[in-house]
Amino acid sequence: MMKSGEAKQIYSIAGAFIAFLIGSGFATGQEIMQYFAVYGFVGMAGAVIVFILLTYAGVSFVTVGCVHKYTRGSDIFCYYCGKRIGNIYDCFSIIFAYLSFFVMIAGAGATLKQQFGLHESFGCISMAFISLVTVIFGLDNIVNIISKIGPVIATMAILLGLTSVAQNVEMLKQANTLISELNIMRASDSWLFAALLYVGFNILLLSVFMSSIGARAKSLRVSSLGAIYGAIGYCAAIVVITLGLLANIGETAHSQIPSLIIASNIHPYIAVIFSLSVFAEIFTTAAALLWIVSARLADENTFKFKAVTVILAIIGAAAGLTVPFNKMMNVVYIINGYVGIIFLFFMIMKSLIKRTKN
Repeated sequence: MMKSGEAKQIYSIAGAFIAFLIGSGFATGQEIMQYFAVYGFVGMAGAVIVFILLTYAGVSFVTVGCVHKYTRGSDIFCYYCGKRIGNIYDCFSIIFAYLSFFVMIAGAGATLKQQFGLHESFGCISMAFISLVTVIFGLDNIVNIISKIGPVIATMAILLGLTSVAQNVEMLKQANTLISELNIMRASDSWLFAALLYVGFNILLLSVFMSSIGARAKSLRVSSLGAIYGAIGYCAAIVVITLGLLANIGETAHSQIPSLIIASNIHPYIAVIFSLSVFAEIFTTAAALLWIVSARLADENTFKFKAVTVILAIIGAAAGLTVPFNKMMNVVYIINGYVGIIFLFFMIMKSLIKRTKN
């Protein structure tokens, strides 16, 4: 029988897992479009692959963090890849995390512009500022905040997708045919490789964050269950949102923020509410990404940490205004997806070697 305290911890870790991955790409629907919906119904098979591999990676990260109590970001990479390659991955992951922070900032600007007609600078600067303030208070506060937002947002996204499908069943039946006629930006020519790329860039993001949560968790069982339930909730949302995009593929195919098209088709007020939730979703990932970079460059609760965070946030706000959101996401995520696939190979090899020794 699970104790109420354990259930609360599991919910918190699962919520943090979901919220961390639901950034601007996912929340806006752009990520789901390029990695899943663009392949039609077979794209949902990719979501199954993603579920299996994210579950494996999430449990692995919290387990290593809980057992070894790693305190440095480089530790998790050295554990899987050895010191030399691990240090290379550590440096790359920091660069990737920061580039992904740029993507979050750009997504925030694009969201407020499409829904409210505000200049991109408003959304970019606002997102950078609230992420900055949150990070200054440290990882524990980030987990407490985003773990509460994550499940709520995932539920909203699922309800939005289900409503969209119910309203457009006939269009959903024609989705595969329409996709072949539309020139939609995609992650890869293959749905399977797109799924692997998706896992690749996500595990690079998850590695330091989830291992840090594992190191602070009171129980390996609790942290592992949190990672498993987080993967279930996240991938369920992928499937439903993919269906929602397919049901509106004619309108969503070339939109910067496809999810807002779906919301607007349901009701204008729903679009307003959802746009604000998208902004909140972006915040959950942006704050965690900014923390990863700042914590790697300086110790928490120091003046240097705060100064570094301020500088990184300012640069991020400027960078988010330079490249269109969908193009920035496509380039950054695909490059890092390839690197992440190689890291996944190291993880699997480490697990096999460990089992052989045991």
